[in-house]
Amino acid sequence: MMTLYSGSTDPYSHRCRIVLFEKDMDFEIIDVDMHNKPEEIASISPSGKMPVLVERDLILTESNIINEYIDERFPHPQLMPPDPVMRARARLVLFNFEHDLFTHVNTLEHSLGKGSDKARLEIRDSLSQLTPILTKQKYLMNDEFSMLDVAIAPLLWRLEHYGIELPKVAAPVLKYRERLFSRPAFISALTPTEKALRK
Repeated sequence: MMTLYSGSTDPYSHRCRIVLFEKDMDFEIIDVDMHNKPEEIASISPSGKMPVLVERDLILTESNIINEYIDERFPHPQLMPPDPVMRARARLVLFNFEHDLFTHVNTLEHSLGKGSDKARLEIRDSLSQLTPILTKQKYLMNDEFSMLDVAIAPLLWRLEHYGIELPKVAAPVLKYRERLFSRPAFISALTPTEKALRK
């Protein structure tokens, strides 16, 4: 059985929990307090970063790597495209998310001050640029839920928590996030602490 060591408020761990629940398979999630990690974490994740996936003698870190492994190991429903060209394009978008969006998420998670204001503006502008795509289709890749949606969903859940307000022209992005939030797997993947972020 797969075991996911998951930060209870960590957006990257949130991604992996979504994938596990989308796959509807047997797994164990061990909730980790990011500010008070148990000693066993050091042996499986020397950097202390979450999430960590353990399956027999395999130990994986980095949410996108973990999610691709789960998707290949349990291919139904498939979250990465079966076509190699489309899969490469999806990986490029995932890479760009890390560079263009989640570097700023890291700033908001770990610092205060003027760097945070710049990070909020960068995220707001990047998300607003998704408007034309989401005007034409239900999800980021097409009308099917995919790994791209998994990657961005934790950020969309935390917008209010981060103090980010999207402009009115980005209404399709707000409708899109409500579609994501209504998915049973998304709801099941939320920790009590994450649920409290939007109260």
